[in-house]
Amino acid sequence: MSLFRRREPLHERLAREGGLTEREPTDTTPRWGEPGIHGVSRPRRWDAVVAAQTELEGERAAFVALPDGTLIVEDGPDDVQPLADAVETELQPPYRAEAVRRGEGIWAVAGRRIQVIQLDHDGEELELTVRDGDRTLLVDGEPGFGSVRELEELAAGDASIRATRIDGQDWEVRVDRL
Repeated sequence: MSLFRRREPLHERLAREGGLTEREPTDTTPRWGEPGIHGVSRPRRWDAVVAAQTELEGERAAFVALPDGTLIVEDGPDDVQPLADAVETELQPPYRAEAVRRGEGIWAVAGRRIQVIQLDHDGEELELTVRDGDRTLLVDGEPGFGSVRELEELAAGDASIRATRIDGQDWEVRVDRL
């Protein structure tokens, strides 16, 4: 190899510096190994999704099925029994369900299992956090006094427990371990 040999020919360097060369085409293929492109998928929102054929009024419905099969309608027509029957082919009570009309007499119904307990407590939402033996109770977002024995039993160690009133003494409970 010659001592004075250039790595890039002079005419190519001058063309590049003068902006007369074309740039390499941009690679638009997916970069599956790049951060931010893939990762942990979102958790499933529904445990069951079914179609129901029924002639109900309205466009949407939301309801909760209690452990004894009682239906609590939160939104939509008063009689959601046909929608509950459809989702119960895949999911047994207790569950929370939402339904949307998808055409003439066709409804899509999605259901998610829930945990329901009976509580005699004020408020609409309770949040109990147990961390290293310390307990913090919030009632409707405000500090609460006393304890809720039923929620503390569900903690069984460090946990965050949220209870939302469904109706009367029936509460939907979610326990997240810390």
